[in-house]
Amino acid sequence: MAKHLLLLNGPNLNLLGTREPDVYGSLTLEDITSEVEQFLQPYAVVLRHQQSNHEGELVDMLHIARNWADGVVFNPGAYTHTSIALRDAIAAIEIPVVEVHLSNVHARESFRHHSYLAPVCLGQIMGFGWRGYILGAHALLGAWGLVEH
Repeated sequence: MAKHLLLLNGPNLNLLGTREPDVYGSLTLEDITSEVEQFLQPYAVVLRHQQSNHEGELVDMLHIARNWADGVVFNPGAYTHTSIALRDAIAAIEIPVVEVHLSNVHARESFRHHSYLAPVCLGQIMGFGWRGYILGAHALLGAWGLVEH
């Protein structure tokens, strides 16, 4: 049976490719999604991707995902450092979530060093640019037993 993965992106990630390319790279969100789709092809994983700039919509997307997804690769953007609501949503859905960041948040401003989400996520990947999404998807494949850890 095929696994289902949600690729979820938070605020300002719709501007990838043009937003601070020296920090976030030159690929668009559509480019990154295409790379993840290509990576997942051999594993017959069904990928859905969503993005919102609104915290409540992201909470709703996570709630809905618990009914169909087997895992989530989530770049929560700045909500990482502010959102207890997203932390609680991740804890509530009881499916593995991998937190992903394009930049190394620990090499940036100090307010970015704390994640409210990390304690309820399967793991956290940061600093590898768009490839972090691939690493997150690979981590879920391992959690599902589809690849060796």
